[in-house]
Amino acid sequence: MADKAKQAEVEAKEVATATKEAPVVSEAQANPEKFLKEFNWHNYQEGIDEVEDSQLKEFEKLVSENFVDTLDDEVVEGEVIHITDRDAIIDINAKSEGVISLNEFRYNPDLKVGDKVEVLIDVREDATGQLVLSHRKARVIKAWDRVIKANETGEIVNGFVKCRTKGGMIVDVFGIEAFLPGSQIDVKPIRDYDQYVNKTMEFKVVKINHEFKNVVVSHKALIEADIEEQKKEIIGQLEKGQVLEGVVKNITSYGVFIDLGGVDGLVHITDLSWSRINHPNEIVELDQKLNVVILDFDEDKSRIQLGLKQLSKHPWDALGENVAVGDKVKGKVVVIADYGAFIEVAEGVEGLVHVSEMSWSTHLRSANDFVNVGDEIDAVILTLDREDRKMSLGIKQLTPDPWTDITTKYPVGSKHTGIVRNFTNFGVFVELEEGIDGLIYISDLSWTKKIKHPSEFCNVGDKLDVVVLELDVEGRKLSLGHKQTTENPWDKYEKEFALDTTHTAEIAEVVDKGATIEFNEDIVAFVPSRHLEKEDGKMLKKGDSAEFKIIEFNKEFKRVVASHTAIFKAEEMANVKAAAKKAAAQAEEAKPTLGDANEALQALKDKMDGKK
Repeated sequence: MADKAKQAEVEAKEVATATKEAPVVSEAQANPEKFLKEFNWHNYQEGIDEVEDSQLKEFEKLVSENFVDTLDDEVVEGEVIHITDRDAIIDINAKSEGVISLNEFRYNPDLKVGDKVEVLIDVREDATGQLVLSHRKARVIKAWDRVIKANETGEIVNGFVKCRTKGGMIVDVFGIEAFLPGSQIDVKPIRDYDQYVNKTMEFKVVKINHEFKNVVVSHKALIEADIEEQKKEIIGQLEKGQVLEGVVKNITSYGVFIDLGGVDGLVHITDLSWSRINHPNEIVELDQKLNVVILDFDEDKSRIQLGLKQLSKHPWDALGENVAVGDKVKGKVVVIADYGAFIEVAEGVEGLVHVSEMSWSTHLRSANDFVNVGDEIDAVILTLDREDRKMSLGIKQLTPDPWTDITTKYPVGSKHTGIVRNFTNFGVFVELEEGIDGLIYISDLSWTKKIKHPSEFCNVGDKLDVVVLELDVEGRKLSLGHKQTTENPWDKYEKEFALDTTHTAEIAEVVDKGATIEFNEDIVAFVPSRHLEKEDGKMLKKGDSAEFKIIEFNKEFKRVVASHTAIFKAEEMANVKAAAKKAAAQAEEAKPTLGDANEALQALKDKMDGKK
């Protein structure tokens, strides 16, 4: 433009010079009519020549196609024409190319020459005259429009996984930080979230919160769409007894979930192995591939029951024919219950040892008193049912039955020492040895003490001396006595406290209908209320000391009754009897002789006859 102005100035000077040299006649002067007709009034008024409409449209088209307005608030499309180690050179049809740092393309590691990218003019001209562009700012401007559109249309978008966060991942989608929940990463549980960081993946926008500018994306939704087709195909072909290959998806305490290719099935812990297991991880591990058999499913086939052990032969079928009742076997304790213990004698083959078959002892105990889980023990086969796959075992049969020579070891009248095992309301069970128990009735515990319950006399675990009183070999019963190990003091007391014997004692307690007195540590006598009266008419009280007469003694029931009143009443009666005897003697001495009597009788007769 500057060059054209200079050229016009030179031409003007040349014309002026020529005019000075010779007079020039203008076209208007030479032909006024023609000049007026062809005069450019638009140029005269507007200062420019008039351009035809077709030419203007063509010019506008060329401008729109080849010229870029470098305003900093408008997003334009550019083309990648060169890539360096640090930057991407972008052509936006401006007077110069723009530069964008490759950091802005981290989400797109596959960027290459020729790719179309959206940019925003960041700096029209830096210190070196370079045009600086921003792809990140352009993405932010367009991002929300794209995200909203993707959510409405279901369009699949690319996102760059930036980092982990609580509950999921942060994903760069169109320059917006979106949230990817952990449950939406994949259809199977994720055990290592870090494997997804710094990866570009496909996502589906599932939720937008316009108020808080939050975006939620899902990768699982894309997988489920593909799997749903596979799932329909697999479900349509399911049959009981069908064997399929699957992958262990999840392990719980009650079983294992198997992914059959979009369809999940459950192998219950009891269907994993013929042997007992405590937890499924003893058999399988996550992501393990294995074959399973379909055992059952519901009508819509949404719940599929699978089996693993059914693919192998049942251990009972492999049990040798030579195994029979009476054989000795070795096994491991796998389960303990209140009623016994289960022993695994071969893989998948178990037998029950009932608690009653663990010891010859007859008193009840728990299986835990004899064995623990994991113990290796020997046992004898008691019953064997191959059809029902049941076996009962015994441990006590490995030792001799102690009752076989019971009459020799424990004859009637023999003395022994045993251990108190348990109580009943009527007595105490004492164990003489393992398998030999005897009962001491409550009445055979003490000669002197009145015992209401055995716990008043001894404790479980105490040692007691006993005497065999009775022996029932067939009924396997022993009757024992403890008091019989000592002499019966009541034999001696029977003479010492005989009827009418007198003893001095103190009123120990005043009870209902009387009082008690203690003659010694064994003899506690009862005094009825009417026998507490003293000679002066007053009653004996607690702590009073007096003489008492035995008026009742029962050795069998250990009953002694005494009386204080009988002491002085007995003396009074004796005095009365003595006085009466003396009076009788005196009367005897004073009575008449036979002659006197005859005379008296004769006089009486005469009187009756009327004689003088």
